[in-house]
Amino acid sequence: MSLPLQTSRSSQRGEGKLRAIVYTVILVTLVFLAIKLVPLYVAEYQLQDKMNEQAKFAIVNHYTEDQIRDILFKVIQDLDIPAKRDDIKLTSTSHGVSVSVSYTVPVDFLVYQANITFSPTSEGLDILK
Repeated sequence: MSLPLQTSRSSQRGEGKLRAIVYTVILVTLVFLAIKLVPLYVAEYQLQDKMNEQAKFAIVNHYTEDQIRDILFKVIQDLDIPAKRDDIKLTSTSHGVSVSVSYTVPVDFLVYQANITFSPTSEGLDILK
């Protein structure tokens, strides 16, 4: 009678090891994806924040479109975003300034190459008009 008890315990131990390996592989994969993707989204968020700031204060500070482009392009370079100065689109309206940038980041996942496109936009409105 003790033989069937031993057989079931040994199969349970093998199951536990396999489950631990599967969970470890999943965890390593998630960490790898986070390392690849989180910095891209953080950089996009920081660019979006700077764009919001520039759009809001461009009218108050009396910045020209070239000055706004220069400021944003400096941020783009600091964040290692693969966008050119010409990718920064500014539109002046009677109510304020609209800023947009569109860029694509190639990401290497070892077994797959992906291109992630970001298109942050911001609009600053002149509250005096």
